[in-house]
Amino acid sequence: MMTNTQRQYPVQGAGLGLRRSMMGETLNPSDVDFLEVAPENWIGVGGRYGRWFREFTERFPFVTHGLSLSIGSPAPLDEALVRSIKDFIKTHNIRCYSEHLSYCSDHGHLYDLLPIPFTEEAVRYVAGRIRRVQDILEQRIAMENVSYYAAPGQEMDELEFLNAVLQEADCDLLLDVNNIYVNAINHRYDPEQFLLGLPAERIRYVHVAGHFDEAEDLKVDTHGAPVIDPVWALLQKAYAAFGPMPTLLERDFNIPPLPELCEEVDQIRQYQTAAGAHMHSAEPPRAEVIHGR
Repeated sequence: MMTNTQRQYPVQGAGLGLRRSMMGETLNPSDVDFLEVAPENWIGVGGRYGRWFREFTERFPFVTHGLSLSIGSPAPLDEALVRSIKDFIKTHNIRCYSEHLSYCSDHGHLYDLLPIPFTEEAVRYVAGRIRRVQDILEQRIAMENVSYYAAPGQEMDELEFLNAVLQEADCDLLLDVNNIYVNAINHRYDPEQFLLGLPAERIRYVHVAGHFDEAEDLKVDTHGAPVIDPVWALLQKAYAAFGPMPTLLERDFNIPPLPELCEEVDQIRQYQTAAGAHMHSAEPPRAEVIHGR
């Protein structure tokens, strides 16, 4: 298995999604190691918001997580958007661009993230569009494993589909631990087994977030609540398997005061530190000695 010392990540440590509602609050590099935004929310923004954002991109490492690429849509790829994102990445020295492995448009915006059919045809179609985006950007992108609530026309399971797309497109992975937990409950599979089936060498960074319990067997990915213990436990299993990867806390609504968010960010750091200490303290396996006659 490839270790962290053999992999290069775009950022390090524990990060936080930057939201406009945080304007006016004090955020220091001692609080978070990196920040993330949706580029569509900031492209072309001027005035005091633009100045505020520029101040942050000059002080913190940034990654971006897109909302509108709609990589699985039957509509033509929005290449004008991709070129705008390319300029945004250059202007603000963005370390990584990621998007959702889903779609949100069909000759019009649908205002939701919808699942791509888990089929061989969809693998080829989506991978071709990802390769085109990478060609325009002149860099690799990371696709996120998404939460979904139905699987129309399913020919393969979620893990097979995700791995096939990553391989065919030769792109990277944004690993969302909460989405694995949510999907595992909703679709009744083993989250740890899913986690261990992912290609470690393609992981660029990790998302962790809260969700809503609609019922005992139905979880809804909302990013509107604190991270729960089973998701923290799954994150620690990810660190045990792959090392302490850079990890970002997502919170999109019901956003508490910044000190509360920083407490969750600090919890990520504690798990990363513990995982790193365990890796360094573990003895390498001893070579088996075979005695001859």
